[in-house]
Amino acid sequence: MDAFTPQQTTELVSRIGCKKAHMRWDKLFWNSFMTGPLLGFGCAVTLSTETAPWYQENAPGLIRTIGATFFPVGLVMIVLSGSDLFTSNVMFMSTAFLHRRVTFIELMINWVTSFLGNLAGMLFFMAIVTGYGGVFDMAAYRMEVINFATMKCLTPTWVQIFLRAIGANWLVCFAVYISISSREIVSKIVAIWFPTMTFVALGLDHVIANMYFIPTAIFYGHPDIGVGLYIWKSMIPTTLGNIVGGGLFVGGIYWYLYLTGPGSDGITFELGGLDTAMEAGGPMGPSVRRSVPKSQSSQDEKSAMDGKIIDGKEPEKGHPNHVSSLPSSGQKMTSGIGRELSAEHCTHRKGEPSPIEGQNV
Repeated sequence: MDAFTPQQTTELVSRIGCKKAHMRWDKLFWNSFMTGPLLGFGCAVTLSTETAPWYQENAPGLIRTIGATFFPVGLVMIVLSGSDLFTSNVMFMSTAFLHRRVTFIELMINWVTSFLGNLAGMLFFMAIVTGYGGVFDMAAYRMEVINFATMKCLTPTWVQIFLRAIGANWLVCFAVYISISSREIVSKIVAIWFPTMTFVALGLDHVIANMYFIPTAIFYGHPDIGVGLYIWKSMIPTTLGNIVGGGLFVGGIYWYLYLTGPGSDGITFELGGLDTAMEAGGPMGPSVRRSVPKSQSSQDEKSAMDGKIIDGKEPEKGHPNHVSSLPSSGQKMTSGIGRELSAEHCTHRKGEPSPIEGQNV
């Protein structure tokens, strides 16, 4: 099977969380800002698809499921572009924190920055593109926008919204988790699609998606929902529930299962180099390219591409060509993202001695 094992996947989640903790604040914010419109496209197409009065009256479950099939396009674009989504960062940062690779302050900086960036980007998309753009100006669309927000914010209780939010981010983070285990694009898309579609079809609550649905209803003059009610009745319980769903039921559980106890140290990726192991880490900065070694023989050249011999010598542990480098799908190369996820600051825990520098990291 051309996929990472659950233990390797959890190790990658931890490394990605550590990598995100070392991102520049401005890059993290703008990468999070760009996430808002990407998810907003999925939210908008879901509202458009569910604008079907006959089906809403006679087959509400069917039309909700049909609308849910289009929503995952937003998460696909987010994952494949390496954008920062607050709810998936909950999983990444929780795992890295439990693995002692980031501090609590670094975790909170990432969460707050990505949350505010997602909010700013989503409100920008909602107001400029679909709001003033008149996407939902027709009467039928306006009615669906109002009814959808009512079902999200007014009908359920505060506790119900909190519990629904646990399920929503449980599924979203699991979708991102299994996409990390996939090593090529089509598998990543399929891995993301069905868990994400499931949470939308069940009507569960995702805080970033609700940043589109409910403000859109406020934009179009919902008579019973204002900013204060939205923050208290939707944003707060949904945020808390999403943290529990992604941080505990995905990040925490899989950290406990695969990164603690016997066999949790020295996790290797002995399949070659790293090219597409996980592109969800986000921007980190320019990467140093590797030059292909000139071997003395065809056997040396083959071994060099396998990461075993370079100019007649076996690379030391920690070298990007060492067999512990993360694998790519069908290629024997080491990419920039591979070096970043294999870097010292992404692989060592806080307080443990660095084998390279002999210092605590």
